[in-house]
Amino acid sequence: MLPAEIVKQVRRIQIETGRQVADVLAGAYVSVFKGRGMEFDEVRPYVPGDDIRTLDWNVTARTGMPYVKRYVEERQLSVLLLVDISASQEFGSGARSKRDAAVELSALVAFSAIENDDKVGLVLFHGAAETYIPPRKGQRHALRVIREVLAPGAPRGLAPGAAGPSWWNPFKLGQQMWRRLRRLQQVTREEPRRGTNIGHALEFCRRVLRRRAVVFLISDFLDEGYLAPLRSAHRRHDVVCVHVGDPREHSMPPAGLLTLEDAETGRLRVVDTDSAAMRQALAEGEAARLARLQAELGSSGIDLVRIDADRSVVEPLVAFLRMRKRRLRR
Repeated sequence: MLPAEIVKQVRRIQIETGRQVADVLAGAYVSVFKGRGMEFDEVRPYVPGDDIRTLDWNVTARTGMPYVKRYVEERQLSVLLLVDISASQEFGSGARSKRDAAVELSALVAFSAIENDDKVGLVLFHGAAETYIPPRKGQRHALRVIREVLAPGAPRGLAPGAAGPSWWNPFKLGQQMWRRLRRLQQVTREEPRRGTNIGHALEFCRRVLRRRAVVFLISDFLDEGYLAPLRSAHRRHDVVCVHVGDPREHSMPPAGLLTLEDAETGRLRVVDTDSAAMRQALAEGEAARLARLQAELGSSGIDLVRIDADRSVVEPLVAFLRMRKRRLRR
């Protein structure tokens, strides 16, 4: 995609999703995602009417005068978009691909976060963590995040000795952060591949996120062995899984003999789509996979949002926010 086309796409997404955020999502987002709670601010002299439970007994004993602790609510969040850009995300049987749906959803979440003065960051991954943008505030930063989801830039990996993206700079990051990121090379040293490694991406997030964050994991979950690192990530962060699918993954029309290619392995398979048994096996297999995903995440207390590439991503996101708001009220 040419730079001019990328700018045009980003502007279109900004206009469309910005309107949806203003009209639909902003209030729901604020009521669902909250900061870390009450944090200590200062110690000040006691005044009549203060809650005696806030007395700082150590300071009171040292000074001989009553002092209370003052707390303030920390509202600001860090939101991290963990977006799957493996080859299977390019599939789409309709007007747009699963990747296009992931871009729109990422824009909705990013602009909702920025509208609420939260920070937003990004990790793009496939077989390795390809791009990392640390969480920051501001609309320009959100536009950069969307641009990267829309058209990921080179280089394609973080192999040892590689130049890396623009943020991979010891003079800008400082020596401490530089040492931490150098250690991440042990996590991301493999060459990029077409497949998906969710566990690998979660391990990357574990190392770069120092504080609790809201992590939106956006993928088609065509992977295995990621449940343990996902549960581990959820114990520290608020992880929301977003499954991006396409209707043809569970419903194939009769179209005779077709040669299908696995987008992530390159394996070819000839199937007879006129066979009702084949179409039923496809539907049952995908239904079983999604049911298993729902059960595994549910047993771990992890929320799952399901979106289809050929439908609006706003309605499932709004339904999720409303569900979570009702749950918080209980």
